[in-house]
Amino acid sequence: MPRVLSIFLPDLPTDRIRRADPAIPVEQPIAVIARSGSKRWVVAADAAARKAGVRVGMPAAKAQALFRGLMLEDADQAADATALERITLWALTHYSPIVAVDGPDGIVMDTEGADHLQGGEERMVTGIANRFRAKGLTARLAIADTWGAAHACARAIQRDTVVVLPGETLRAVEQLPIHLLRLPDKMVIDLRTLGFKSISELSATPRAPLTLRFGPEIGRRLDQTYGRLAEPIDPIRSSELIEVSRSFAEPIGAAETINKYVGRLVVQLIAELQRKGLGVRRTDLIVETVDGVRQAIRAGTAKPVRDVAWLAKLFRDRTEKIEPGFGIEKLSLVAILTQPLEEEQRASSLIEEDTTDITPLIDVFGNRGQRVYRLAPVASDVPERSVQRIAPATVATEESWVHHWPRPVRLLHKPDPIDAIALMPDRPPVSITWRGMRHKITRADGPERVFGEWWKRDSELEAVRDYFAVEDERGQRFWVFRSGDGVDPETGSHRWFLHGIFA
Repeated sequence: MPRVLSIFLPDLPTDRIRRADPAIPVEQPIAVIARSGSKRWVVAADAAARKAGVRVGMPAAKAQALFRGLMLEDADQAADATALERITLWALTHYSPIVAVDGPDGIVMDTEGADHLQGGEERMVTGIANRFRAKGLTARLAIADTWGAAHACARAIQRDTVVVLPGETLRAVEQLPIHLLRLPDKMVIDLRTLGFKSISELSATPRAPLTLRFGPEIGRRLDQTYGRLAEPIDPIRSSELIEVSRSFAEPIGAAETINKYVGRLVVQLIAELQRKGLGVRRTDLIVETVDGVRQAIRAGTAKPVRDVAWLAKLFRDRTEKIEPGFGIEKLSLVAILTQPLEEEQRASSLIEEDTTDITPLIDVFGNRGQRVYRLAPVASDVPERSVQRIAPATVATEESWVHHWPRPVRLLHKPDPIDAIALMPDRPPVSITWRGMRHKITRADGPERVFGEWWKRDSELEAVRDYFAVEDERGQRFWVFRSGDGVDPETGSHRWFLHGIFA
């Protein structure tokens, strides 16, 4: 069943102002005001302003009286709409093939097939919230079975994220206020006058009297929220995106037919890319069925390509996931992420060079949802900071590990505490106990002293580690260290850790 993620940006106007002017202090309260003749009122306020008592709808003069240092900015709906569209296009390239603007203050996306790429729904929404926070944007995220439920929950929660489990839509939304049904403001006011407060009260009322008085809108929104009526998301598009599509007078559904037309669309897309001197890195196949359901398949490549056969194969390997239902009436292929790509000569002599290109293998694993990366060196004396993950097709960096002492083939992500018997301050351990198993040490080399990076962290001003390469009686070789110099407790705890394993 499709899942929908709603991203609510409650402070978009004030966040936009801060991003436009980084010189504004973080602690500076900001309020956005609207004008109508001589009337001025607050339409948005950041967290600092709200803490001072400023509220949306408050007269601007009263807001200024509450907080003398309040920064007032005129509302600019066009700039807010442009910023929201830009954020939505960014989300399109990063998270899902089906992303759209959701009102003046939000984004909605279909996350079907996207969550497994990021470790499940909980990790996905947490990661997205962190990305928005890192960009200086306040965001509240909710994921549910329907657009209506996700929209309502994102605007009702007081925390950053919420995940409504599949099948729990009714329980999640029944106590929420009726204005979260996305009804017109006048209709909400009239319903409140009649005594309706929550969605459950509205849904428990016979449909006929409501329809007679207010029309079909209330019933339509209730059915969309509960999943009884489909509400397809029309994905955002920009003029820069290259898109080709094919509509069918007679709906199609057979896998062979789908693959045939996808192949033809790939040929058209590559021709457009070649005309513009571009290669594609991320391509979306959007499938629209006769019952209004949209499905999407995303194919990515490690480097820009214009290979018809390879791009067609990436989609052909995954088209079995398409559920045609009553038939497919339209197929669209969109180049979401492109890069300049120049023509290159494959071979310059009669005998081709023996080169191995693993990019196709990287593409296969990446499109299966597996995270593919390379390890590259970083200039750091601290072992766990001397390695970074980079894109698998990135050109090799000029950095290299420069050490006079050998390094283990496997470095643990985090040093593991061990029990060790050793004479301090500079003798190697004679035995260690790691994960419940005791190892008697027969050979050792060291110590190699590693100092903390005091210019990055004040806490490492005096910190040191003494590393030893040790070998037990069974020939297993480990890289262990003692925290501290063995004398001064200010240099470390004097506890022992295992950090790596030698071949």
